[in-house]
Amino acid sequence: MEEKLGVTEAQMIKASSLAVRSHKSSGYIKESGSEDTVFAFGGSWADQDFYSHEPFGEITIDPSLFPSLKSVGNNEPAKINQAFFRRFQALLLQTLQAELEKAIKKAKPIIFTGHSSGGPVAILAAVWYLEKYTRSSGVPCKCLTFGSPLVGDRIFTHALNRENWARFFLHFVGRYDIVPRITLAPYSSLKTEFGQILDFFNPKSSNFHKSSILISQEALTFFKTVLKNASSVASHAACNLMGSTNSLLEIISSFVELSPYRPSGTFIFCTGNGKLVCVKNPNAVLQILFYCCQPGDESEVKDATSRSLYMDYNKELEDSLLGMQDVVYLDDDNDDMEIPLSANSNASGDTASINAALKDLGLSTRARLCLRAAQAFEKKKLEYQKTIDSKIPMIIKMHDVIADYQKACNDRKIGYYDAFKIQKGTPDFNANVKRLELAGIWDEIVEMLKRCELPDGFESRPEWVELGTKFRKLVEPLDIANYYRHSKDEDTGTYLRDGGRPKRYKYTQRWHEHAHRLNEGSSSETIFWAKVEELRRKPFDEVKAQIVGLEKQVREWVQTEELNNDVFLEKSTFVEWWKTLPQQHRSESCLRLQFGH
Repeated sequence: MEEKLGVTEAQMIKASSLAVRSHKSSGYIKESGSEDTVFAFGGSWADQDFYSHEPFGEITIDPSLFPSLKSVGNNEPAKINQAFFRRFQALLLQTLQAELEKAIKKAKPIIFTGHSSGGPVAILAAVWYLEKYTRSSGVPCKCLTFGSPLVGDRIFTHALNRENWARFFLHFVGRYDIVPRITLAPYSSLKTEFGQILDFFNPKSSNFHKSSILISQEALTFFKTVLKNASSVASHAACNLMGSTNSLLEIISSFVELSPYRPSGTFIFCTGNGKLVCVKNPNAVLQILFYCCQPGDESEVKDATSRSLYMDYNKELEDSLLGMQDVVYLDDDNDDMEIPLSANSNASGDTASINAALKDLGLSTRARLCLRAAQAFEKKKLEYQKTIDSKIPMIIKMHDVIADYQKACNDRKIGYYDAFKIQKGTPDFNANVKRLELAGIWDEIVEMLKRCELPDGFESRPEWVELGTKFRKLVEPLDIANYYRHSKDEDTGTYLRDGGRPKRYKYTQRWHEHAHRLNEGSSSETIFWAKVEELRRKPFDEVKAQIVGLEKQVREWVQTEELNNDVFLEKSTFVEWWKTLPQQHRSESCLRLQFGH
């Protein structure tokens, strides 16, 4: 397991033990050993510690703490559970950051862990650590949770995958454990029974693990409610995976409250008979979370209810890890492996092992079909990526054509922006053809990203970040020239209005800024000409401050070679406009030396 998951069996067992012990602490406990330093976060057992507000208690992430938790291209931030975030934030402001910095100095791996409602705090602490320290300290970390509720939405999951951080998170989940499924239900549906159930989980309560609660009507109602909501979420997700176009699905989802929370990282399902099933595919995990705790019939509901409230992870791990290990990796890197649909399949080898594990999890044929759909969905993403990758040589050739056009224009002492805007000859026509072909390819990529048809890591692949940046620098000035050549601003407004600038340039700019850890909007040199066109159409007094700001940007961009010197050619749109500005302004401008003033 250590080779595949990056953590030893001893570390797993120690983390589980400390996670449970931390419930007696005031927030977390820290244990430094010869091999690692463990931070174990205790749980909290009030309603408001799970749901800060209705229906699901989620909030948009704080970008100052979690700058990477977003969808980069469309700039959509992730959402996380506010109650769990508040608990993490309180610990961070108290002693956690100082203690982590002490641990980093020891240069030993750091393990974050938490059991039950302590799990989400461990997850957020690990993500914060990855954001703040991994690039500078080089001290690795792992996060191990045991029966943790879900903490973030689909963008949270997407961001962890894109940053290649999902591999640092291991979540152990008992087959029937209800806690990992709780946040799939809205608070309004749980209010009546939630207090009593949380009392049962609370080590400091007189009702802690009280046997009468296991067989109570409240426990039965709670179990059924969570399962019903988990069914709604899993079914909706499965329909999307299978490509359902039924309009009824969208109609229902528009008025049925569906939880925003989704799995992230590697989930290790404990079957209850000594087997462990490891799953990385988040869509597959979501299906298993519902189907593996589903009773076979009504006679099994009461037994499933009592088992859903009590899960001894320490014992489960000792049974699974200290004896003959029986670990199955459901989505191992094996393209030929297919999920068997029948528990009675006559499969052999790895498929037989997987079939036995799915049988131990109680997965029905319907559940297996959903797992196949999740598996196929990820394979389809890789196929789409392969198709897009095959266009790289063609993109490079078209970039070369436009770069040659730019050089030829400069040799004629006319900037390619102005040459393209005038469009008098065959080279201008040829450049326009390549501009349109490139726009088609990049628009297709943007639409595929919006439909989640490419792997999560696509936006962070260095080759595509570099290609996107070159495309933006070469082609966006031509798009702007074409826009104003046809006087589109008179019909639809300026290029920089909301909805004016094409998404293909917004996406690739954000990729570049994210990859190089730059401030949002700091790489806006490719919209220089749009700013010029906008400012030169307005009275000087109205836009004086904006002109001064643009001049400062131009000086910086030219110095860093982000902007070509062709902007200062005698007949460029920029030079001709700048010379019309008031004499006093020109004499005080930071660009006066470039213009010989």
